[in-house]
Amino acid sequence: MRSILLTPLLLGLAGGALAADPQPPRDLRVRVGLGAQLKPKYPGADSQRVAALPSIDIAKGDDEFDFGAPDDGLGIPLIKSGRFTLGPSAAIANGRKDKDVGVPLGRVKSTIELGGFAQVELTDSLRLRGFLRKGLNGHDGLVGDLGVDKIWRNGDRYVFSLGPRVLWSDAKYQRAYFGVSRAAALATGLPAYDPGSGIHAVALQGGGLKQFGKGPFGLFGIARYERLVGDAAKSPVVRQLGSRNQYTVGLGLSYTFRVKR
Repeated sequence: MRSILLTPLLLGLAGGALAADPQPPRDLRVRVGLGAQLKPKYPGADSQRVAALPSIDIAKGDDEFDFGAPDDGLGIPLIKSGRFTLGPSAAIANGRKDKDVGVPLGRVKSTIELGGFAQVELTDSLRLRGFLRKGLNGHDGLVGDLGVDKIWRNGDRYVFSLGPRVLWSDAKYQRAYFGVSRAAALATGLPAYDPGSGIHAVALQGGGLKQFGKGPFGLFGIARYERLVGDAAKSPVVRQLGSRNQYTVGLGLSYTFRVKR
């Protein structure tokens, strides 16, 4: 429910057909939401911070809102064929400051990630989705995610989902959050550590939205448990200063309205 799913209209190619058989444009329904979430201060942290929990969905006419999991990021479905969808993806990854850790490990700036996603609707209630994104600044690494969602819904009255995740990252990402350089080792007393690429976490995530009757307001939320594995779990940053267990919970209020066209 955090993703924006917008399908571009190919007006140039469709102009002739529209002239021959004009179809009045349908209104748009927009559902926006805002709440708060408790999430790890940084990957591998043993404490949480409060962050905003935004949500936006768009549908045509009385069509159902497309399903989107809370960790989808921003995705635009450029190619749709049957149950398969492909398109660009973007997200912003948390940064990390020395004061967050308590020792001078080195700052990691908040990172803009760009890449692509692909998803397959295995059934009407089962979705497989994966993404691969590159950090343009900050951690400067590659990150990937593969997850399955089981979906329970009754139109737009309620939507609930639950599913596992596998998180992968390259050595640049893992060095940024889990590595300890020689300079940082001298400054902190931690052993130097140079992690490589690979699966760095597995997770279980749930999400949901429930409308309040037939009115425009609804309640949405997220609950997620993530367990660091591999080189990330062996890092002294995690072992001595953080935790392998990562928790996220959040709750927000949504509002649905129409845009006349």
